[in-house]
Amino acid sequence: MAAVEADWQIAPASSPPDEWVNAVEQITGLSRPQWGAQLLWDRGLRSAEALRGFIHAADYEPASPFDFGEEMVWAVERLMAARDRTEKVAIWGDFDADGITSTAVLWDGLRQFFSGPDQLTYFIPNRLKESHGLAMTGLEQLADQGVQLIVTCDTGSTNPQEIDHAQRLGMEVIVTDHHTLPTQRPAVVAIVNPRALPAGHPMAHLSGVAVAYKLIEALYERLPDVPTRPLSELVDLVAIGLIADLVELTGDCRYLAQIGIEQLQKQLKSDRPTRPGVAKLLELCRRAGDRPTDISFGIGPRINAVSRIYGEASFCVELLTSDDSERCRVLAEKAEDANARRKALQNTVFQQAIDQLENRDLSTTGVIVLCDPQWPVGVLGLVAGQVAQQYGRPTILLTLDAPGTEGTLARGSARSVNQIDLYDLVNSQSHLLTGFGGHPFAAGLSLPAADLPMFTAAINQQYRQKLGGQPNQPRITADLVVTVADLGRDLFNQLNLLEPCGMGNPAPKLLIKDCWFEGARHKNLTDRNDRKIKYIQTSFRLCDQSISSDRTRQFPGIWWGHYKEDLPPGRWDVIAELDYSKYSKDKYAKGQDAETRLLVRLIDIRPAVAIDTPLTPTVDNWLLDRRLTNSVPEDIKPAVREDTSETDLVLKKCPTQWQALQLWQHQASQRNQPLVLAFAPPAAVDPIHKWKTLLGLAKYISRAQIVVTAERLAEKLEVSDRTLQLGLTALAKAGFTVETSAIDIRLRYEPAINQTDDLIRAEALSHFLSAVQEEHFRRQYFYQVPVSTLQAAISAEALHSSAQPR
Repeated sequence: MAAVEADWQIAPASSPPDEWVNAVEQITGLSRPQWGAQLLWDRGLRSAEALRGFIHAADYEPASPFDFGEEMVWAVERLMAARDRTEKVAIWGDFDADGITSTAVLWDGLRQFFSGPDQLTYFIPNRLKESHGLAMTGLEQLADQGVQLIVTCDTGSTNPQEIDHAQRLGMEVIVTDHHTLPTQRPAVVAIVNPRALPAGHPMAHLSGVAVAYKLIEALYERLPDVPTRPLSELVDLVAIGLIADLVELTGDCRYLAQIGIEQLQKQLKSDRPTRPGVAKLLELCRRAGDRPTDISFGIGPRINAVSRIYGEASFCVELLTSDDSERCRVLAEKAEDANARRKALQNTVFQQAIDQLENRDLSTTGVIVLCDPQWPVGVLGLVAGQVAQQYGRPTILLTLDAPGTEGTLARGSARSVNQIDLYDLVNSQSHLLTGFGGHPFAAGLSLPAADLPMFTAAINQQYRQKLGGQPNQPRITADLVVTVADLGRDLFNQLNLLEPCGMGNPAPKLLIKDCWFEGARHKNLTDRNDRKIKYIQTSFRLCDQSISSDRTRQFPGIWWGHYKEDLPPGRWDVIAELDYSKYSKDKYAKGQDAETRLLVRLIDIRPAVAIDTPLTPTVDNWLLDRRLTNSVPEDIKPAVREDTSETDLVLKKCPTQWQALQLWQHQASQRNQPLVLAFAPPAAVDPIHKWKTLLGLAKYISRAQIVVTAERLAEKLEVSDRTLQLGLTALAKAGFTVETSAIDIRLRYEPAINQTDDLIRAEALSHFLSAVQEEHFRRQYFYQVPVSTLQAAISAEALHSSAQPR
């Protein structure tokens, strides 16, 4: 089943009045910021006063923590009483980034008021053994430690039974949370939750960490003479949790994110950072801390990865709050290693999920439900989100727990797409569930494995009743239409007026029409120990007619999770975001500021046609067969001028994939010219000989201490880039040190250092030999198959498949 093609749309064009452009220019200091003014106008800003509060945090008036009303008053009074009585207080947190930072904020904040030995502690559930929320066994552990008051953060709203159990154990509970409120107030001292506020309140979208911060802020207001550290030192933690939890960045959320990022970027600028653990995380993920993406793509995934890989994430609180630089370095590196493993696991599970779906008919499926007993539960939410985006359907991925007293449980995560309320869909089957919680777009659940078929059928029936039978098409909306020549510092500064971007204020997306790609290269990412991770990034240079043939103006870009083969020849429309990297080494970015290299990050591509025009490739006779026979010497050029005068599209190299021919077919359609097949018959291939050739080349490269490009090595071996990568892996297992970059490959023969088990070495070689054999088989097929078969198959596929490369 092919992935669902995204529905591209352009935001309705607006023409803000000149007075507004002038106001934006005056307030921001930018010269004629037409793009920025349009975007701000489109986002609903209409007055200079609103603009100042949006752009400058100092001009925004945040809401009082006591807007939460009597619940906040009760929470503060109970904490003040616990301080006076020297009671033992426990913070009950959660294992995701919002929960970890919430715990860290309460831990750092409450320590200003509870300074007695062992007066304050915290508890984080184990992700791989427990679920979100309060748990009976954990409560009993705290009671045994003499805890008298529990303060939850990012959890607790939907745990009435556990709260009752805590009371029976002699512990009172204050809940700070942002998840769904129960229909009946639980028996707690206080429940501070922004969902109790009016929908338009500036604190209505606070995440767990922001609610925890508001509680500490209230204590600072009530006891201003007690704290020895300023409240502002907590806001970097607030920004990390807010942005990582994908809450709507409006009102107080935007304000806290702004001042938090200001505090965050100070960590790398100081010789003595207030949070050495945060500084080390920024260093490891090669981020400066001055943009939300430094959190969403940097710090946040590393914090989340700890519980996904290790289960136990309590040390992350120490990482974020300790002032011991050496200890923080050790813990940050442990988080970095977890993130590297998470990437590899996520990629593996995603591929396995796609393999399952390729063999299914999803025409009547509204909600995808997949289960595999081997899947690690820690990455299922991430992969479910990927699958949901690719197929345009809410997705639930499950694994199987070990059999217990109630039989085998299926446990996992659900992610939604296109504003579909997944929480409501899953909750409709609550009678089948043993555990459930979450948001409209993300949830965790468990149920007896025996009930999984019934659950799958029932939730799809519910989907059809509420939403109809067809899956919603993923939608991508471009905010601006620009050219490659427009990409640069001026446009970036105007787009940057919207920062911090996130939910409710997404990063502006740019539509660039009729462009092409140059210099595409892909590479596996590596961890801090230079070990390859099964996670691909392709880099390229973007071109269009606006820059003519000026190579110095070709714009660098990246496409995550794609091979260079996914960047096709010919003309394409792209939707991308303009981003930057302070660590870019792209030589074509030399003209940019030394500290900040701009680049485009691809989101989607499609053939260069009008945005509202469906792809309709021609099905006429577009293939001409000029394939050479065995009687023609191989050194003769395959294409003969008199045979190809009707076209300049000549394919001289025998393909190994249908996708390659589909891309050529697209060019033929665009140019209204036929494609000439003019390749020679494939020579016989001995995979062992191919391996010996690679081995000989590798030893020569090692002895001569030279570098070689991947393209040159693949051309010499006459293999594809993917097969070459398998060959390099086999070399690594055969005693070579293989160093790859975006540009070249270095090989050193060091058998004494690179010792590998014989079985592992044989397995790596087997993969390479199989790939060589498979490529030869494919070349034989494409050489021998009748041209009518090729033409019919490719034309049919072009008419019915997604235009997005997979």
